[in-house]
Amino acid sequence: MSYEQYHSLWNKLGIDTQKITVGVDGAIKRHEEVFLTQNNRPSKMEYFDEFWRNLQTGRIAELDKLKEQGKPLVGTFCIFVPEETVVAAGGACYGLCSGSPASIPEAEKELPRNICPLIKSAHGFKLLKMCGYTQSADFIYGETTCEAKKKTWEVLNTHHPVHVMQIPQKKDEKSMVLWGKEVEEFNTHIEEVAGRELSFEEMKNATEIINAKRAALRRLDKLRGMYPDIVPISGKDGLLISQISFVDEPTRFTEMLNELCDELEKRVSQKSSVFDSDTARLMVLGTPFAAPNWKLHHIVETSGGAIINEESCIGHRYYKDDVELDGVGTKEELTAKMMQRYKKIDCACFTPNEERIQKIVSMFKEREADGVIYYTLSFCHTYNVESFLVEKALKAEGIPYLAIESDYSPEDAGQIKTRVEAFIESVKAKKQAKA
Repeated sequence: MSYEQYHSLWNKLGIDTQKITVGVDGAIKRHEEVFLTQNNRPSKMEYFDEFWRNLQTGRIAELDKLKEQGKPLVGTFCIFVPEETVVAAGGACYGLCSGSPASIPEAEKELPRNICPLIKSAHGFKLLKMCGYTQSADFIYGETTCEAKKKTWEVLNTHHPVHVMQIPQKKDEKSMVLWGKEVEEFNTHIEEVAGRELSFEEMKNATEIINAKRAALRRLDKLRGMYPDIVPISGKDGLLISQISFVDEPTRFTEMLNELCDELEKRVSQKSSVFDSDTARLMVLGTPFAAPNWKLHHIVETSGGAIINEESCIGHRYYKDDVELDGVGTKEELTAKMMQRYKKIDCACFTPNEERIQKIVSMFKEREADGVIYYTLSFCHTYNVESFLVEKALKAEGIPYLAIESDYSPEDAGQIKTRVEAFIESVKAKKQAKA
């Protein structure tokens, strides 16, 4: 594929044209190997496949047009950043490149080896100047959900403007007051970048846009996991859609996802499943899957399993709650409602965090799943430590459980596949015994 028409844009953004060409070619090839080899895929996945092929080309050109109009472009790593405000200003709030092992060696020239691969991958992409999203961003919004991130922002700020949002460690009243001030400062910062004050109507309209996106993702989540005998779409495709939701234009994304869900509803009514009826239906818990980290999903779904849900920031945790708009008439009231919504995010950074454990058990029962895989990135101590309490609660309920710790390297794929295959066999045996 030729990218010559994008060379001037990439040069304008300070992107290393040669490196990004190699990276894009590799990402497209991997996508073809993992996704396009599947059987019986929904036809409406074509939009999401095409978006992936244009991830660093067409979409970056769209963002550049916004930038030329003076609209804010904000790069983020976390779902605590209120995207509604950025959309209200006519800008774009998006996730950054952070799911590839290719950029990690460069990052380790500045960062320790024994920290989260997501952080190192993202930092490496900036050093290599290979990510159009990072290069386009007016600034990156960092948050303090872990110690490695908190200190990395100081290093990253020497290469790219970074604004840090303090996320509390508790959800008590005192912490919420401080967090509310952080959100107010965020809103003010966006207004400064936009060069004007945002109106209540703009804020409300943007909130409705993001609420609609979350509703479409919940619709997909239901279709993936709430029909015990039918899985109308693979977990890999579900993951790809979730990953794209963080970078696509939200209104267009919502429209295309709802069209896909219309097709999936027909599949359910026709009992058209992408997996055999005896396939183990599994939930995945834990840390997020930044694109193109498809390793676990690909292993599971080529080993006799189907992933029907992700309990993570790239999954259910992101879209489970809306900002309530009933009776809201001022920006202050809307900000308060936003805080109530963001407070419901059950990230492992909070202590205590019982609501996350309760939600996991409830989701498992609602979906009549067969087992769970607790996935953590290497050196993600927050989720690794919390896994002890999650495992204890799941075992008390008799829920089959497998813990996997990995990074972005393909080197452990064989070992993971062996463990996953054994787990799936045990899950199927338990299911047959129960039947």
